[in-house]
Amino acid sequence: MTMERRIKLKTLNSHITCKICRGYLIDATTVTECLHTFCKSCLVKHLEENNTCPTCQIVIHQSHPLQYISFDRTMQDIVYKLVPNLQDNEIKREREFYRIRGLPCPKDIPPNAGELEEEKAAPDQHAESDYHRQDEQVNVCLECISSNMKTLKRRFIRCSAQATITHLKKFIAKKVLNGTEKYRDICTTDTGKILTRKETSHWS
Repeated sequence: MTMERRIKLKTLNSHITCKICRGYLIDATTVTECLHTFCKSCLVKHLEENNTCPTCQIVIHQSHPLQYISFDRTMQDIVYKLVPNLQDNEIKREREFYRIRGLPCPKDIPPNAGELEEEKAAPDQHAESDYHRQDEQVNVCLECISSNMKTLKRRFIRCSAQATITHLKKFIAKKVLNGTEKYRDICTTDTGKILTRKETSHWS
């Protein structure tokens, strides 16, 4: 026989509230560099004048921090399931906001409606996109100086100047540890070398 344990919502508040506005997360958005989550509107407003995470102060990106945040659907679903009527009340407030201004509410616009019109006008536009190739480019040398780890086939990589340390960690994890999800096993030292926590093998 299983027993259900009831817990008070306030015991979870620290995990489901925005550290900026102190309210429940709305449009939960996560900083990809450190995985701290905030309301989208709060975080975007903060990043208009700052390039660091409001919680841990880590630099998200020197010049384009808004490109390194992403909507956290899982977290938002959890918040809506835990807090009674929060989703319904938020949708009502959003619709009222747009109604007062005489604008259509984004949630009432059929999904992909705008994309379909764009594809009709320029069907090959997406195929011709080169994403970050127009960014300033940098060359990075990744050289293994330990015999305990397999080496990369290519010592030099060329990437966008907007690439972060996390991107490099994921690249190394995919090539050396056979999975990007293992990037957390790689850390940097103050000497500029990168090593795995498990094998302590150095990269420079």
